[in-house]
Amino acid sequence: MTNDYLSSTFAALADPTRRAILARLASGEAPVTELAKPFDMSMPAISKHLKVLERAGLIARSREAQWRPCRIEAGRLKEVAEWLEHYRRFWEASFDRLDDYLRELKTKDNPKEKKHVRKQSKN
Repeated sequence: MTNDYLSSTFAALADPTRRAILARLASGEAPVTELAKPFDMSMPAISKHLKVLERAGLIARSREAQWRPCRIEAGRLKEVAEWLEHYRRFWEASFDRLDDYLRELKTKDNPKEKKHVRKQSKN
């Protein structure tokens, strides 16, 4: 995935209205009129949000007579999740090292704790 995809995806996800639209589409296709119901905005404003989501590859729109259903496109979200996974692993490892360090400091400050830890490790 290129940074251009990441940039457009994160830009699309930065808006709470667009995130709410995606959340609704996660439960299935919906027409534009249904997607617009929870928001106090005009249909042209909703349409602009949908265009941003569509350009980012997060939704797809089709045409069935007068009905224009929208559906979520999970591929781009999967790419973002994979990109974020690298950083999740980094932070988990960092927190594990911090936890070990804090446990070591606590043991140095409390000699009784040190004896207790030694006894546990012998079992």
